[in-house]
Amino acid sequence: MLSIALSELVQIFRNRLVLVTSLIMPAAVSAVFIYQHEGFAALGSLGYIAAIIMFTVGAFGLYATAVTTLASRRQNLFLKRLRSTAAGDTDILAGLLLPVTVISLVQVTVIMTVLAAVAGEPDNVLLLAAAVVSMVVMMLGLGLATAGVTNSPEHAQVTTLPVSLGAIAVASWVGITGTEELTLLKRLLPGGSATELVLNAWNGGVPVGESLILLVPTLGWVVVSLVLASRIFRWEPRR
Repeated sequence: MLSIALSELVQIFRNRLVLVTSLIMPAAVSAVFIYQHEGFAALGSLGYIAAIIMFTVGAFGLYATAVTTLASRRQNLFLKRLRSTAAGDTDILAGLLLPVTVISLVQVTVIMTVLAAVAGEPDNVLLLAAAVVSMVVMMLGLGLATAGVTNSPEHAQVTTLPVSLGAIAVASWVGITGTEELTLLKRLLPGGSATELVLNAWNGGVPVGESLILLVPTLGWVVVSLVLASRIFRWEPRR
């Protein structure tokens, strides 16, 4: 797995499109939110800014890159060659997705640390970490499912848009309006409960036990995504 991960890390830094998608664009968008944090905090809160940053990195840095990576490796038959080795399917997928996952986690950590230094620290760091991890796992699951219907890296630019833009839209909706109204709908939408968890972690005022329940809908999307991926993910190009 580690050898696959190291090889994939080299490929990420050689591919300009992936580099821009996974590193530069999320960092640039996050920089705008941090620089204008007072204006955005007036619109929502610091927790809202943190949630948007988290899903910007998660949607474009992690999810879109994961789909592009898997589609590319399938198209050039690298996935097929890997399956002829001693590596199991889980090790192959873990090795391919580990670099972009680590990069995304580092990005979120660094950007949120900057936000905390500039605008104020979160109320509960551990709860915030739980929200970030749950978001990462959900985006990886959605990435595996989307890769099953993505024929090429170019096709990934189209297939990833609904989830990427949808997750950020849900985060914006929940971050600005809260969950006092349409609570169940907002929590069940992908990204809704994770956004609320970030709001609670950063802004405070909600008991930890009540906040941890918000992990359930996010983990539910993980299960749904993995079930879909197990049925539609392909290891070879469709003929």
